Amino acid sequence: MAPNDVRERVENLVYEPVQVGEEGIDLTVSAIYEVEKPGSIDFGGDELADADLAPVGTEKRDPDDDYEWWHLEAGQYVLQHNEFLAGEGPLWLQPRNELLARGASHPTVRVTEHLPLLPLAVGGAGLDLKENARVSTLLPE
Repeated sequence: MAPNDVRERVENLVYEPVQVGEEGIDLTVSAIYEVEKPGSIDFGGDELADADLAPVGTEKRDPDDDYEWWHLEAGQYVLQHNEFLAGEGPLWLQPRNELLARGASHPTVRVTEHLPLLPLAVGGAGLDLKENARVSTLLPE
């Protein structure tokens, strides 16, 4: 599958000219959550329960800014993308190098029908993350 084929699978792009590249499609962050209460997983699935997630607040750096920032301390969060998938078929979702170089990461996962919420690990002194920042890349399998 070529990047153009990947493009046909992604809906709700924030700004296509910047997000669509030669190798894949960059995905943007729409929400960051903290886990407030743990979920549960059992063997058979009868006791499967979602974790309680609380949205992390944002704030403007300057009163004239159009977009706000998350100020994340070192720790574990949950990331949600603006974009979503249409159709079926396997793709790879990986963190962008810009995210990795700033001490943060999410797992590389194979996706087929939808983009899952992802654990976001933030290390060191934390991370300032702007709304709609490109954090992931979706690649052909």
